[in-house]
Amino acid sequence: MTGGPAAEAAEAAEVAERVARASFGRLVALLAESTGDLQLAEDTLAQAFEQALTRWPRDGVPDNPEGWLLTVARNRQRDFWKSAAHRRSAPLEEAADGGSAAGPLDELDADAIPERRLALLFVCAHPAIAPNARTPLMLQTVLGFDSAEIARAFAVPAGAMSQRLVRAKRRIRDARIPFAVPDRQAMPERLAPVLEAVYGCYALAWPRRGDGGSLAGEARYLAVTAARLLGDQPEAWGLAALLTLASARAGRPDRPFLPLEEQDPADWDRRLIAEGEQYLRLAERPGRAPGRFQLEAAIQAVHCDRARTGETDWHALRTLYAALVAVAPSLGARVAQAAVEGRTDSPAHALGLLEALPPERERFQPYHATRGDLLARLGRHEDAAAAYARAAALATDPAVRTFLDRRATELAAATCRPSPCS
Repeated sequence: MTGGPAAEAAEAAEVAERVARASFGRLVALLAESTGDLQLAEDTLAQAFEQALTRWPRDGVPDNPEGWLLTVARNRQRDFWKSAAHRRSAPLEEAADGGSAAGPLDELDADAIPERRLALLFVCAHPAIAPNARTPLMLQTVLGFDSAEIARAFAVPAGAMSQRLVRAKRRIRDARIPFAVPDRQAMPERLAPVLEAVYGCYALAWPRRGDGGSLAGEARYLAVTAARLLGDQPEAWGLAALLTLASARAGRPDRPFLPLEEQDPADWDRRLIAEGEQYLRLAERPGRAPGRFQLEAAIQAVHCDRARTGETDWHALRTLYAALVAVAPSLGARVAQAAVEGRTDSPAHALGLLEALPPERERFQPYHATRGDLLARLGRHEDAAAAYARAAALATDPAVRTFLDRRATELAAATCRPSPCS
């Protein structure tokens, strides 16, 4: 063997990190399927990763790392259920069942990890779980994001999000909420939080979209799969269209970030644009008002249409954003609406819209970036530089952070030009 122990340890750590990023949520879902105990599944899988970092450098990385981890975590689960401490603390019938009952996990082929993420998303949308915890729970348990990342996506403090997730898992365990996939008839009533989780997955994975372990591509796959599975749900088709059209304009994360209006449409993927437009047509329901994801997809379609016309229809965007904010007045939608109003009305009017947003705006990077752009248009370069600097500090995409830092530096320099700066 070449490289020595240090190289072998580095290889093991690299494989473990890649598996954790791509498969942690899926493995947790499989482990929790037979017990309903998400916390136990997470704990035993974390222990399996710790064991891998000790054994893989010595024994070599297995051909199927996911299967190895699942087997080790499953054995640790069984040890827990059979432990004397657990038998003393658990009801008699629960301890007995835990040690002997056969479930889906016992029959699982560890060398063939099935793709069950979409099914498990519907499981986590159970109506007995608190509505404000369903989507965050899916993002953490099924899709593998940590609570700090999820908190940033929801613009809430990390501690509050962590507590929300702990309460949800405790509720699943204590209420014995079954880890069962709903039948086709029950899926539509659970659809909304599932779509929110898939959308959140795409947004959170966006900075790593060029990485082979990124979930951005899988999020688009899940959206399209859900739409085809349910067939007649317009919002599912709307999300499929939204993520496909957004993917058509996705640049590589290792290249400089460019704002949308500065991008060259010749670099966009025409095949994905056509595919996304097809999904958007499937979402149309004559006489029925469009939902959030249909409207967001329509906004993406307007931007993508610049590849055909060479121009951006800002007035169409203004109309669509007004409709979107009326249907789903999220922080992101309202910030984006202000940005468009700055183009079609005035930067001062748009700045007023931003200042009316709730306090959680301060943790939301697009708010500061949009505010910086509007302030720069008003000639308030010093304030604009500060806003861009704050946006850069909140950015998770390295390419975006570099762009925002450069804008802050340029505006700070512009502030100094009228007179010598000390």
